[in-house]
Amino acid sequence: MNTNQVWETYHQDIKLFLLSRIKNEEVVNDVLQDTFIKIHTKIDSLKDDKKLKSWVFTIARNTMLDYFKTNKLSTELKEYSIQIEEKLQMHDETDCLYGIIKRLPKKYRDPLFLADVKGKKQAEVASQLKLPIPTAKSRIQRARKLVAQGYMECCDFKMNQKGHLVGEVKDKEDCKVCS
Repeated sequence: MNTNQVWETYHQDIKLFLLSRIKNEEVVNDVLQDTFIKIHTKIDSLKDDKKLKSWVFTIARNTMLDYFKTNKLSTELKEYSIQIEEKLQMHDETDCLYGIIKRLPKKYRDPLFLADVKGKKQAEVASQLKLPIPTAKSRIQRARKLVAQGYMECCDFKMNQKGHLVGEVKDKEDCKVCS
């Protein structure tokens, strides 16, 4: 299953789940977008498709908890405190990607999300964002380059001769974006 299929199947349920805990719809939409960015970057790590739904909701819950923690909001979700501590100790390329994408200007972040996470065609992205098609294509390409540049700045990745990023994710305290 790809990210677009996951979106079509679960985005409404996840949004309702988030709305039941976060009363601000703008915040819910941001958390939902962040959730699907994480799903998109980790979908290949899911080994058992039977666990897809619980995996997706776990990501949504953890993304919501990250939001509460980042914004220093109190929450009654004390049962998840152990999971928060475990999550804070882990650090991988998804953390870097999340930080890099969050720092993109909105004019690049939105087209990238629609094209690469939601799986929309560039013409659909242009239509949804009310942009000329060449502008949408250009912004998607620019966003992809900014993400690559972000990895180079955050974790000192390098571009190899084939144009692929190579390198290893640094420890969280050494990352320039994640720390």
